[in-house]
Order: sequence, then structure tokens, then C-alpha cells
Amino acid sequence: MIYTAGTPQVTSPRPSDVEISPMRASDIESVVRVERLCYALPWNSNAYVTELGNPNAFYAVAKQNKALCVGYGGIWIIMDELHITTLAVDPAERGKGTGEMLLVYLMHRGRERRAERATLEVRQSNKAAIHLYHKYGFEDVGLRKGYYSDNNENAIIMWAEEIQSDSYRLLLENGPLEHAS
Repeated sequence: MIYTAGTPQVTSPRPSDVEISPMRASDIESVVRVERLCYALPWNSNAYVTELGNPNAFYAVAKQNKALCVGYGGIWIIMDELHITTLAVDPAERGKGTGEMLLVYLMHRGRERRAERATLEVRQSNKAAIHLYHKYGFEDVGLRKGYYSDNNENAIIMWAEEIQSDSYRLLLENGPLEHAS
């Protein structure tokens, strides 16, 4: 299954040369390369090998021109909850819609697995990610003080409720602005 840049239609620009697909073992080294660009304490390749074998997990990769990994994301489904475990885009490719494509793709996968609500933690300083999550119905519900061990930064806990609803499906399919009208 390939998720292409043209679906869903949203107002932010979409990279036409980026496709989202399920992560495979052959993608791990390129994912780890992006991971090292994005995080002070990156996961190693063994962590992704383990995650790809986890029946409660699902990971996706964003590839530019069907080859170069420019982002990735992952979820866990626990009972009726989708937990976004990671979502990262190569710093050189940010602001082009790849993160949004990944988020929407992962939310669709969670809905397919019957998740009723979604949660995540995000760095308090990551204003771009917080804005993206707000666009897709996530609300701030709490704070984990000193959550990030690299710099002791706080994490905002966010939840999106009723992701199985028709209105949430429309939000994912049509994008935030079209949905609001």
C-alpha cells in the first residue's frame, strides 16, 4: 500500500516526490540515518528490528523519489489506544508537508486497527509539531516534567479523542481547513 502526496488534500504544500509506505527491514539503516539527524539520543538499528517484529507496532517511512528516506514514524496500538511513538523528518526537508503526510498515514493505520483515541508526547519547545498535532485534533492534557533525558525538557502530553468518528475520518481525508467549512 502506497500513500501518495495527493491524498488527502490539505492546504499545506505537499512534496509531490514523496511517498509513504510501511517500513521494511531494508529501510532501517536509512531511518537510523534520519534518526541521528533529528535526535540527541537516537535509537539504534536493533531497536527498529525489534519494533518491526512487534505485533502491536506499525512503522512507516517517507521516501523521496522512491529511494531516499526523508522521514519516518511509528505507532503502538494498545487496547483501543494509538500511541505515536516517533515521528521525524530530515531537518533539510522540514516545512514541506512530509511530517503531516506521515501523521495522517499513521492515524489511518490506527483507525484500521480500531483505535478509538490517540496520544503522544512532544517536546514543549517543538512549536511546529505542536501546531501540526493541534491541526489534527490533539489537545494538550498534561505535562511530563523532565521527560527528555538529553536536556531534561518537559513533554506535553496530547490526546485526540473519537478518532473512529465520521468527523475525524473527514478531517484525515480532507485536511483541517476543508473539514472546518
